[in-house]
Amino acid sequence: MSGKTWLHIDVQTLKGERLMPEHLGQNGYQTFGTGKWHNGQESWLRAFQRGRTIMFGGMSDHTKVPVRDLGPDGKLTAQRTGEKFSSELFADSMIGFLRTRDRAKPFFAYSAFTAPHDPRQPPIEFRKRYYKRRPPLPPNFQPQLGFDNGMMRGGRDENLGAWPRTELMIRDQLAEYYGLVTHLDQQIGRVLAALQRSGEADNTIIIYAADNGLAIGSHGLLGKQSVFEHSMRTPLIISGPGVPKGKSVNSFTYLLDLFPTLCDALSVAPPSGLAGHSLKPLWEGTKDKVRDSVFLPYLEFQRAVRDERWKLIAYPKIGHLQLFDLANDPYEQRNLIDKPEHAGEVARLRRLMREWQEKVGDKAPIPETNRVPEPVDLTGRKREPDQWQPEWIVKKYF
Repeated sequence: MSGKTWLHIDVQTLKGERLMPEHLGQNGYQTFGTGKWHNGQESWLRAFQRGRTIMFGGMSDHTKVPVRDLGPDGKLTAQRTGEKFSSELFADSMIGFLRTRDRAKPFFAYSAFTAPHDPRQPPIEFRKRYYKRRPPLPPNFQPQLGFDNGMMRGGRDENLGAWPRTELMIRDQLAEYYGLVTHLDQQIGRVLAALQRSGEADNTIIIYAADNGLAIGSHGLLGKQSVFEHSMRTPLIISGPGVPKGKSVNSFTYLLDLFPTLCDALSVAPPSGLAGHSLKPLWEGTKDKVRDSVFLPYLEFQRAVRDERWKLIAYPKIGHLQLFDLANDPYEQRNLIDKPEHAGEVARLRRLMREWQEKVGDKAPIPETNRVPEPVDLTGRKREPDQWQPEWIVKKYF
């Protein structure tokens, strides 16, 4: 929404930032928002002119979402509990906007679905279909990551299941995750059908994007708090006027590219200081890439840089390094950091990481040499109780 990296903004409030819907609203667009907003009420009120069923915060029971509406007086209503499952609730609000919007103006409508974020509690029929045929384990499944990446003990996501991870537990959680995604897809289909009925489907740019991916068994992790590929890669689909149908582009992109991309596609001058690049040249075919590499920082615990083939991961707190040849090891299972024949790649990637750090103002110390991390064994560590996911659901129905 800011078009900038998290290192450059106040992520809690977005204070002082010109936000994408705010900017479009100032350029004649009617703006509408529904769903999750994790950056405070003030920034939401700056960004949107209309809104319904807005959830301020990080997560909730999908069947009891705390929501507010934007009233006609420009103020948020008192909090209430949503009457439907989260994905249905937000889809209904989007459909309602499409039906009642000001047809004299172009519009920007944003729906931030909370699914498939945990608690992993899809409606029973969607949970049931995947429990009948549980999804397979990921290729890089491990019972536990062998060292502490900074989030093994203190991170909430990693404490939603017992250590070590078992095949049954991971396949159960994947079944619940798949159920949430399938139900979400159904609700997005309802929104697209409403857009079709409105007569504007052929004149609307649709962007489908998502949060960073959960590990759910990959590398022995459950959450998204890592810089491995399974948690750094995010979906990005764009359709609309001038966008080729059925075309995929293999190019390094960030979600912060969407702000300048929409400005370019809509012929709206972007504000200064955006960190992203317009992706329009990629679908027009005038460019095959907008950057040669990506820098992937996570809090103070992890840093990564990657190009088309190679990826270097650094853990500043413990001095550990990992090198992966993604062309031959896409699931990041073989750490090549201490192989003498790859010393040149390590040196090159370390220089590249420093260049990125200078560019984005990151001061995390990058280890000069690899330190073998202390092994960690969390066997027997108790699972933290999940207040939103009652165990009786599984016991009663399955």
